[in-house]
Amino acid sequence: MKRYFYALTILLSFLLVSCSDKIMGYSVVLWTIPEYQIESGQVVPVYIKSNISHVYVIGTESGEKIEIPLWQLTEPVKKGKVGDVAKKYSEYANSYASVKLNGLPSRAEPVNTAKQVYRLRKGEVVKILYKGEGTAPMTGGRPLPGEWFRILMNDGTQGWCFSYNLALFQMDKNGQQIGGEVIEDNSNADERFDLILTKTWYPDYYKTLISGGNIDLSRLSVNQNFVINAENELVSLNINKIHETWTYEGFTKTSSNEFTLNNVPIVITYKRDDFIVIRYTDESGKPQDVNLVSIEADIEEIISQEKERRNQVYLQLVQLAPELSSSNYGTLVLNDDGTFKWTKYKLLVPSVIPSSAKNEGTASIKYILSKTLASNYDGVITFRFDGTTEDVNFLYKIEESGLRLEDTNGASIKGNQITSRGSSPTIVYLTK
Repeated sequence: MKRYFYALTILLSFLLVSCSDKIMGYSVVLWTIPEYQIESGQVVPVYIKSNISHVYVIGTESGEKIEIPLWQLTEPVKKGKVGDVAKKYSEYANSYASVKLNGLPSRAEPVNTAKQVYRLRKGEVVKILYKGEGTAPMTGGRPLPGEWFRILMNDGTQGWCFSYNLALFQMDKNGQQIGGEVIEDNSNADERFDLILTKTWYPDYYKTLISGGNIDLSRLSVNQNFVINAENELVSLNINKIHETWTYEGFTKTSSNEFTLNNVPIVITYKRDDFIVIRYTDESGKPQDVNLVSIEADIEEIISQEKERRNQVYLQLVQLAPELSSSNYGTLVLNDDGTFKWTKYKLLVPSVIPSSAKNEGTASIKYILSKTLASNYDGVITFRFDGTTEDVNFLYKIEESGLRLEDTNGASIKGNQITSRGSSPTIVYLTK
């Protein structure tokens, strides 16, 4: 049935192509179509857009209608507006480039620290779309000569690339290179090393934290990583107490899965596509093995989502009541900006709250509960009283009359997870 439906869809598509002469708009060709001698930068009429086949149906000068991949054209616009679109691409209409460096990154923004969207291969041909404004990459404390270009890869991906490692040339309507340097991939490339180049590597426990949903922000950071930046020929290692950056000059393959970076005290061992081990030798000659993994998910986004989750949990407590009080343990006010005021809590000093604590401070959600504790408690709230340097943590349970708190002195804490209660905790009932 599915095959029949697909075949019917294709048939209807061809019927529409052959029967319809209605133009839906005009597009600019972004990548030369040599089989029809259509040059990049040329304006063409568009008749149909198929999101199923991912093609446009366009017209040629001979009147023939042909299918072209969506990425190869700009979005169709009215005839009166296509001139402005063509002007945007006119300066580099027939400009392409060969990549000089294996692993050269294409970035989301024209900044050397921006997110990588694509890793280029040496000898790969890309389309130059237009020039952009950005900061030049640095090497040896000096900016590299060149410019930032918006480029198009032949799978439709777009990004920004600095021209220092690009060899620009022109392409005619037959797809033939005119002038420019011919770049061939004679770099003794290795598939495994190329894969290592394409990724950012993080401590192996990151995968455990993320897969288990236990996002410990004290241990998860985008800045803890190992990266080989082929663009600048730099290697950076920022793991635990190691913060080093080196300039390297290629690599040496010492076995089928082991590589050394020339002039860098690091040996890389490939284990899997998502797992490597690096051996770093410090200045004293002491080697350290570090297990690293690649993470498909966006670490920055995971951290942002966890911060938002914690904020929402905290705001739920704020909305419980303007203030909560107890005849024995005083009055607690939680503010939506993360501050609190707690007065008349003397019975909790010093067994729970340090004697140096003031009446104000900051409150937050830092810990999560084990499955066992989660059946009896709603969460953990952390107080940092002004005048102290220690956190005061309470398990809490939202009740109809208010909030039940239980201090965590003597509780078992593993990472950012509380796994068991203390042996004889203090319990505080605060009512609305």
